[in-house]
Amino acid sequence: MPQRTPIKVRGYHLDLYGHVNNARYLEFLEEARWEMMESAGQLDWFMQERLALVVSRIDIRYKRPATMGDELVVETWLSEIGERHGVVAQRIVRADNDKLVAEADVTFAVIHPEQQGARPFTGAIAERLLPMLEEH
Repeated sequence: MPQRTPIKVRGYHLDLYGHVNNARYLEFLEEARWEMMESAGQLDWFMQERLALVVSRIDIRYKRPATMGDELVVETWLSEIGERHGVVAQRIVRADNDKLVAEADVTFAVIHPEQQGARPFTGAIAERLLPMLEEH
């Protein structure tokens, strides 16, 4: 089941047209990814190991605008694990009618500040990520 993160649209999220600015959606998606890691109980381990989950690609598709006062829900799940990357799938929907506002696929890697390149998704890293993998 996807992690569900509520977001209320505030005035500072809006552009000149009264719609949520496209860059704010990236912040909504990031907030939900942090929430997914926290609720899965994995964030502390990654931080203790000094492993960072870094975004390498974001493919976002905007479907309809959100405006002031809208209550949104960001649905987030781990949809793919590769050798050295993963993909988090996300949907932003209106809470009142479940209409799709935006959807995104976020590709990430795991890095360590003292090691070159992305870490392979094996061993302890795989043990933490594999239980989060969901099929949709």
